[in-house]
Amino acid sequence: MLHPETPSIQLHPQDCLIGMREMPPRSVDVVVTSPPYNIGVKYRQYDDTIPRQKYLQWIAEWGKEIKRVLKETGSLFLNIGSKPTSPELPFQVLNALLPEFKLQNTIHWVKSIYIESESYGRKFDINVGHYKPINSPRFLNDAHEYIFHFTITGDIRLDRLALGVPYKDKTNIDRWRNGAKKIRCRGNCWFIPYETIQSRDNDRPHPASFPVQLAENCIRLHGVKKDLLVLDPFAGIGNTALACQKLRVNFIGFEIDPYYLKTAAKRLKAAIDKPLDKK
Repeated sequence: MLHPETPSIQLHPQDCLIGMREMPPRSVDVVVTSPPYNIGVKYRQYDDTIPRQKYLQWIAEWGKEIKRVLKETGSLFLNIGSKPTSPELPFQVLNALLPEFKLQNTIHWVKSIYIESESYGRKFDINVGHYKPINSPRFLNDAHEYIFHFTITGDIRLDRLALGVPYKDKTNIDRWRNGAKKIRCRGNCWFIPYETIQSRDNDRPHPASFPVQLAENCIRLHGVKKDLLVLDPFAGIGNTALACQKLRVNFIGFEIDPYYLKTAAKRLKAAIDKPLDKK
C-alpha cells in the first residue's frame, strides 16, 4: 500500500552512534542497513581492516543504540556478507547482536543462480545474475549474502504476502489458507540482481552497496503503513532512502563520507520526478 503524502527524507553527515544518541527512544519502525564487512573493502573514509574483535565490539555498540531507538514492534534487517577466507564473519556479527535482539528470520540474498532445465521440466536452463569470480581452487564463487531479520521479541507479525508470488501448482490455491489471494509467501530466498560495473572508479560511486530492491523488499515485508519511519545508520549512496522515497515512507540516514552523502542527495533528487510504481 502506498500513501500519497510526501515523505520526510533526512540525510545527516555524521557518525551513526552520535546521530542515534540524539534520537528519541522507540521512535523507529524499521532499520534496513548494511555495515562495513571488515573484509578490506576500499571505502573513501572508513578503515575496513580493523582487528576483528574491535570490529565486533563496534557492531555490538551500535546494535545497542538501534535497540534503544527501535519500537517494540520494529524490525532490523541487516545485510552482511563475507569473503572466502573468512566465511565465519556473518555468524560472528550475528552473535554480537544476539544479546540485544532475537533472530526472527534468516533471508538469503541470491545474486546469481543456475537452474538446469530437467529440474523444472522445461527446455532451457536458467542462468541469471552476477557475482565476483573467485580465482582459487579452494573456494566456490560466492553468489549470495545474508539478510538477518532481528526483532526485540522474536514474534513480530509480518506482511508476508506483500512479497507474495503466484502458486506454481494451481491446485494448491484451494488447499491453503491464503489461497483466495492466489499468491503464497515468497520464502527466505530472494533473487535480486545488481548491475555489473565495468569501471569501478568511474561508474561505481560506492564499492559495496546493496540494490534498492533489497531495501524495498525488507520494508514491504515488515509492513508499509502511515507515518512509518525507516532508519539506515550506514546510508552510503542512499539506496534505502530511495526505497523509502518510492514507498512514500519517512527516512533518516547517517553517513560519515561527504562524497557518498552528496551522491545520495543527487540520486534522490533525480528520482523525484520519476513515476512511482503503484504496487
